[in-house]
Amino acid sequence: MGTGRVIRSAARLLLALFYAVAGYFHLARPDPFLAIMPGWVPAPEAVVLWTGIAEFAGAAGLLQPWSAALRRWAGIGLALYALCVWPANFNHFALDMARDDSGLGLAYHVPRMFAQPVIIWLALWAGGVTDWPFRRRKP
Repeated sequence: MGTGRVIRSAARLLLALFYAVAGYFHLARPDPFLAIMPGWVPAPEAVVLWTGIAEFAGAAGLLQPWSAALRRWAGIGLALYALCVWPANFNHFALDMARDDSGLGLAYHVPRMFAQPVIIWLALWAGGVTDWPFRRRKP
């Protein structure tokens, strides 16, 4: 197995672990997620429940060894998931900054905002959807 495949496999494992842990917390302790949910989201309890289930399903899809197509679909699903929950991150940022003590502060929220596109890309790369920017150029 080449170095690139080892790195991609390790990234896939770490991302799956991250999403499995997040899925657990969405299901076991939904209150922090409900607290940052934008007001326009309907049925917030159901959304948090289903996001936890989606995280578990995406993690399982990334980890299964027998189907590259299923890993790709898991990567696409997790990338779309990360895109769809981004508004909650913005809402959390706004809620925190409006507090007298600024909540977690800019040192937490600014990197989190920039991390979301990286997480989206990582889901696509770890799932084998894209090779960018590591694709070898043909001479």
